[in-house]
Amino acid sequence: MKDSIYKTYEDLPLFLNAATVAKALGVSPSSGYELMHEPGFPVLKIGSRMVVPKEQFIRWVKEHTGGGL
Repeated sequence: MKDSIYKTYEDLPLFLNAATVAKALGVSPSSGYELMHEPGFPVLKIGSRMVVPKEQFIRWVKEHTGGGL
């Protein structure tokens, strides 16, 4: 597992793309991209672009880990 470059939720940008999701979780870019296509993952589509609102990402992490980043 890769180390996350983000140490707190405050370090995250307002909207996360697949690369940022991967960096935040410490996984490969392809894993971040795959996660964004999973049902239930909080993705916002803007045209062909997919982003994740920071607050929804934090909520998703907490719901799926029982804790946080």
